[in-house]
Amino acid sequence: MVWVSAVLTALGGLLLGVLLILTDRGGLAPCVPVNRVLGLVVNVGRSLPFIILMVAVLPLTRAVVGTTIGTEAAIVPLTIGAIPFFARLAETALREVDPGVVAAARAMGASRGQIVGKVLLREARPGLVAGLTVTVITLIGYSAMAGAIGGGGLGDLAIRYGYQRFETGTMIACVAVLVVLVQVIQMLGDLLVRRLSHK
Repeated sequence: MVWVSAVLTALGGLLLGVLLILTDRGGLAPCVPVNRVLGLVVNVGRSLPFIILMVAVLPLTRAVVGTTIGTEAAIVPLTIGAIPFFARLAETALREVDPGVVAAARAMGASRGQIVGKVLLREARPGLVAGLTVTVITLIGYSAMAGAIGGGGLGDLAIRYGYQRFETGTMIACVAVLVVLVQVIQMLGDLLVRRLSHK
């Protein structure tokens, strides 16, 4: 559930982040009205509490996967909730690319697609990986909340057995697994960022 959502979020958020950079003032394809609409979409998406978002998109979830309960159903709100979050992180990482490098690429006749693919995304890799690491950890937190509406996973286990059946040991075990999982993901993300930064 988390990993499928993470892949969809990485694709959608990266696309949205690139569009925000391209359409901004001084971007490769400046278009202020489009940029403002995209910025509004991102801001609205980030301002909605996830538990409310899960309930609000239930009709869409049913239309997409045919049900509102279970692991597959949880992927829809998880992805919708995380894309704006990662898009803003991706935009920040892309904005930190040295403008001189982009100007040099333009001076050498590189097309917009080449600048995006071979300059912006390449130079911003450490920031993008760091942002994706934070996003995956956030998705793990979201997935625990998804257990409240039968989303499955550790959150569902913790609520159904740990909270509703007063099985404290199960609750502690779920929390411990979540803590270890987050630590491992953060360590792997930091390691990858260091490797990319040295290249």
